[in-house]
Amino acid sequence: MDRIQLHDFDVSEFSEMLSACKGDVFLVTPEGDRLNLKSKLCQMLGFTALIEGGQIAEAQFECSNPEDEARLFRFNLFGEKYPQVEKK
Repeated sequence: MDRIQLHDFDVSEFSEMLSACKGDVFLVTPEGDRLNLKSKLCQMLGFTALIEGGQIAEAQFECSNPEDEARLFRFNLFGEKYPQVEKK
């Protein structure tokens, strides 16, 4: 798994994007811990440590699914408008 580094993103938009991911998405902390963000508890723990003024300044992620990796990359480039959350 490659690590994806995201910068200056909104937590609520990112949470919506996470719900559309098919596999596991891990937040990798500066200490090397890996938090599975499919868990709401891990999301709260991870985001709390990284939030600066309502946004996350910088974070590293790993994905178990290559489609999710591409989704994170596009989210970093295009922000909230892309990719769209798939409604079921």
